[in-house]
Amino acid sequence: MILLLLKGALLGAIITAPPGPIGTLCINRALDRGFWAGFSVGLGTALGDSTYALVAVAGLAMFAKALATVTIPLAIGGGLLLLWLGWQRLSTPPVQAADIRARDFLRTTFATFFLTISNPATILSFGALFAGFGLAQETGATSATLILAGVFAGSLLWWFALSGVVSLARDRLSDQFTAGFGRASGYLLILFGCLAIGSSGYSLLA
Repeated sequence: MILLLLKGALLGAIITAPPGPIGTLCINRALDRGFWAGFSVGLGTALGDSTYALVAVAGLAMFAKALATVTIPLAIGGGLLLLWLGWQRLSTPPVQAADIRARDFLRTTFATFFLTISNPATILSFGALFAGFGLAQETGATSATLILAGVFAGSLLWWFALSGVVSLARDRLSDQFTAGFGRASGYLLILFGCLAIGSSGYSLLA
């Protein structure tokens, strides 16, 4: 039970960690207006990610029997996706922040939620990463609830930490902070991809 929750939390953090347009917006808001301004961006994103995680779990449940025969190939595919995401993060220049007009906490949360769910490619990432983390077969009600709770908690904790660090250290952060942060998240994604592929290879040979 705890392991599923932790895997879900790690999955939520991995999905949300690379600083895309919304991540850059979170950093900029925290730099300009402090913790709560940045965190409101993250809260909307965490809710959006959890929505897509729910859709991914429901889809996996529909095809549970078919997926049971290709668990290891799916896990390897998830690991390769992580490697690709990491490489993309390392080779892509920093992106511009998302443009939203909302300024108060509640409106910013809703705006970033709808901005997050407007990207349907996210659900494909969730499906592949579920397989990479060995979660494709965890489609029971209890397991799915734990995974979804973990995804939300992991994503929310990430945004909480990012907003907190940026708001506390905003007077000491250089202009290259976002670029350096993006590179670090890229290396982290590659590390998790290697671990997922290595674990799948070990299971295949065992």
